[in-house]
Amino acid sequence: MNNKVITIANNNIMENKYQEGEIVCAKTDPTLKLIIRRYVKRIYYCKVQQNPDQKELVYFERELMGAPEMANKN
Repeated sequence: MNNKVITIANNNIMENKYQEGEIVCAKTDPTLKLIIRRYVKRIYYCKVQQNPDQKELVYFERELMGAPEMANKN
């Protein structure tokens, strides 16, 4: 499933691979599940699923991957 959102801002086209609310993992720690909260200027702002009160974490798209259980469903 390739659902990509294309955002046009200031005549620049930006594609984000993950949608707000989607669960992903950081490549450096695949056991930590993250919820995409926002995507701005090629940066993903994420909440930790198990601890939503924790300070947000920020990642570039190349640092994220789909949650492992999501990949197994396809």
